[in-house]
Amino acid sequence: MIIDCHGHYTTTPPGVGAWREAQKAAVATDPAHVGDKGVMSVSDDEIRESIEANQLKLQRERGADLTIFSPRASWMAHHVGNEHTSTFWSQHQNELIRRVCDLYPQNFAPVCQLPQSPGVAIDGSVAELRRCVDEMGFIGCNVNPDPTGGFWTGPPLFDRYWWPLWEAMCELDVPGMIHVSASCNDNFTTTGSHYLGADTTAFVQALASGFMADFPNLRWVIPHGGGAVPYHWGRFKGMAADNGWDFDGLHHHIWYDTCVYHQPGIDLLLSVVPTGNVLFASEMVGAVRGIDPDTGHYYDDTKRYIDGAAISDADRRAIYDANIRRVYPRLEVPA
Repeated sequence: MIIDCHGHYTTTPPGVGAWREAQKAAVATDPAHVGDKGVMSVSDDEIRESIEANQLKLQRERGADLTIFSPRASWMAHHVGNEHTSTFWSQHQNELIRRVCDLYPQNFAPVCQLPQSPGVAIDGSVAELRRCVDEMGFIGCNVNPDPTGGFWTGPPLFDRYWWPLWEAMCELDVPGMIHVSASCNDNFTTTGSHYLGADTTAFVQALASGFMADFPNLRWVIPHGGGAVPYHWGRFKGMAADNGWDFDGLHHHIWYDTCVYHQPGIDLLLSVVPTGNVLFASEMVGAVRGIDPDTGHYYDDTKRYIDGAAISDADRRAIYDANIRRVYPRLEVPA
């Protein structure tokens, strides 16, 4: 089976955006606005139309079987509004993902967004994680290491602020994909420098602090090929040796996906990172949607790169299937 561990609902029906724009308008007028959850008007037929013409169509055309599916990352926007803003928005987004997976149980498995908010305790995120896992059958979560939207004024991932979330993830036996949202800092483009910089930053925070040793069952997926990590593997390994950091120990906690959009990049990833720590992913429909003029194929058709890599069939099967099942043990793969 070919499992894609990184898919987002980027093609939501109009009612989703309309609900969010009304909420944003309310908090723009009054930053302390609470409001209520209300109703997000989206029909099952609208969901079907949005999925079948996009993610499901591409999934079938490109040969994947199942996508681990979460809300649109750039729309998490935890820097918008306040704690209540993020709570209501995240609940709606997660319930929408559950509806997609209920309509297409053979094709999608749910991962949740957390209602993180700058300057707010992580307790609300823990509560939403438990709701999603215990009540709705979610198999993982997305964790934003920078809820401030590109300004990085919050506590680093090794700070005890995060401890309740790491403890809950271990207890529930679910991984977290470390995934930032939109950047409102003009120094960083959202899907370019902000995403890739955050991937690298999360890895280095874990490496330099060694905090993951306190959480034997904590599992992170670092997307987009790990940012700069595979490209500078020697730098980080050398820094670890110089400082007495446990580089190899991170292999028990961190996995990297294959959202790298050219063959040389995938070849580098697979030649540097241990095969057991690589998970197949495409991020479609995501940040890069065009056709590579050098190949004539879509950049985000990442299965082509894995199929074209000089690796064994056993390694290919591990990347497509076995590794993902190990990282996401709550995943129930349909017959």
